[in-house]
Amino acid sequence: MPKASLRRRLPYAFTALLTAILLPVTATLLPNDYGVHPGLALLYATLEAGPLLLAVRRPLLAWAITLTTGTACALTVPPDASPHGVWPWPPTLLIGLLPMMFFLGLRARPRTMLAVWAVYTAVSYGFDTADPQRSNGSWLVVTLLGGTLLLLGAALQRSDRAERALDEQATISEAERARRTLLEERARIARELHDVVAHHMSVITVQADSAPYRIAGLPPEATEEFGTIAATARESLSEMRRLLGVLRSEDAGQGGGERAPQPGVDRIGQLVEATVRAGQPVELTVDREALPEQLPQAVDLSAYRIVQEALANAVRHAPGADTRVSVAADAEGLTVLVVNAPADRPHVPLETTGTGHGLVGMRERVRLVGGTLDTGPLPDGGFRVAARLPYAAEAPNPATEPTAPTEKESPAA
Repeated sequence: MPKASLRRRLPYAFTALLTAILLPVTATLLPNDYGVHPGLALLYATLEAGPLLLAVRRPLLAWAITLTTGTACALTVPPDASPHGVWPWPPTLLIGLLPMMFFLGLRARPRTMLAVWAVYTAVSYGFDTADPQRSNGSWLVVTLLGGTLLLLGAALQRSDRAERALDEQATISEAERARRTLLEERARIARELHDVVAHHMSVITVQADSAPYRIAGLPPEATEEFGTIAATARESLSEMRRLLGVLRSEDAGQGGGERAPQPGVDRIGQLVEATVRAGQPVELTVDREALPEQLPQAVDLSAYRIVQEALANAVRHAPGADTRVSVAADAEGLTVLVVNAPADRPHVPLETTGTGHGLVGMRERVRLVGGTLDTGPLPDGGFRVAARLPYAAEAPNPATEPTAPTEKESPAA
């Protein structure tokens, strides 16, 4: 049985056991020592001990029933009864009130706890003052010890609330981290797409501007149309750069890396060579004959980034394990496969936990081109990343896109 489940059931088991003990003892004690009629004693015993079964969930109700019953019992005890100095409350009632005080401390508000302690003290003191000859101050046991249990329960309640608040804050922080990671990856993709689209827009602008000089005999209407196309392309490029300024941080906007040519499938070999030099055995297979002469730049860049992230995670989480990278193409799209085979010898991961950032980036890139991503452990060990990147895809629907990662980064990729 899990520890948490056992801890939840233990209070119920304790109160059930205490009820089973106190009920017959009270039913016997009241007639013998307090002169209460046996039938009435059984009723009092049931109403005094029975509420213990409610004490875990409804401690205030259980305490009110028990104290009310105890007060009625004390009023019906014959004046000539000699309960061996235990007055006004029978020992069984005193024992039953103590756990109720503790459970009250776990659940009640401070003002409620103070009111409970004050009411019990006032009623007990009232009986003690009304018949001091039969009282020896035994009620003070619950007054002092019960007050201590109330404070102990309140301290545990406060600690539990603080722990829950920390857990909630940790959950919120994790969600915010996941959202921030997603937004950062989208901003990075947006910057890379800017380079891709900006290139095409620049080509359109140059072609439109140079058309009147390259093509002889153009009518004035055609020349004007080419000028309009060039102006529209420049305006679109300016709007894109302004939009990118919102996504890009100041440091990233000033960095030279944004102006560098974006990598693609043709540079995966360099990536593999660098990984091999780092001590990770990697086998690369690229079906170059099936690759089209010109890949869509979004697909080309996404394939490179997916392999880059998968190899980086293999080095971090499965150093020394054989890794296979394959890039295949057909008439409809590109298939990228990275597989980490089980290590032949024990290895110590460079990182024992993952942030999930790598899979966030992979999912975003695959979603961007309308593809699919399949990741997960292999039956015989190791890990697999498989991405399908179609050449032509519909634009993703923002209404259906996730707002946060739905899976954690796994230990090998």
